[in-house]
Amino acid sequence: MMLCSGLSSTLLLAATCSLITSGFIRAQVSVPPTVTAISTGRVVTSNGLSDLHLSCVGGKIIVRSAVYRCGGEVTCSQGDAENNVRNSCDGKTVCDIKSNITYDPGVCRYLETTYDCFTRYNVTCQQFQSNLQCGAGQVIVVSWANYGRRDTTTCPGQYTIANLYDVNCFWPGSMEYVTNRCNGKNSCTVEEPSSVDPCVNIYKYLEVFYTCQGQ
Repeated sequence: MMLCSGLSSTLLLAATCSLITSGFIRAQVSVPPTVTAISTGRVVTSNGLSDLHLSCVGGKIIVRSAVYRCGGEVTCSQGDAENNVRNSCDGKTVCDIKSNITYDPGVCRYLETTYDCFTRYNVTCQQFQSNLQCGAGQVIVVSWANYGRRDTTTCPGQYTIANLYDVNCFWPGSMEYVTNRCNGKNSCTVEEPSSVDPCVNIYKYLEVFYTCQGQ
């Protein structure tokens, strides 16, 4: 859903803003309060003339917003743009995507993207495995972990909304489960804890925020 805010000096700007095609917005990665970004970034790209480049030195990108600046006072957050930027960039160290802004250049002039950098972020869908990895001479220190579900868009798989609706699914033993397998190691393999089911009939995933520290 496209969201518009602010007061326009002309009805034309407000009308143009409201007519931008809406799109499905991918859920933003919800960062736990115990996890702190190592840096933040803001990138402004001109309408169709420059590519979008995001980067995190020693970390992973989590996009906070992608907003079109429309004629000064009116700002639009357009679903497709925000969704595309998040899908292309979240979890990566470097991200380059084309800035294909096709709206009237007299109205929507810029795409403004803000993002945070976190040391490491990993998602493992139920029934799959993934690898946590640090550089040479470094070891894993887990900051936060949860096996469950916190939104309806992460790891949707082939499942229907009935299998995704519970977005308050948390397993209290998640931190202990991951730290026992990964803390102090250069790399480790994580997967679902097969002996627990914090929300029955819900398709779950294991989230891990972690840092890499020198030995």
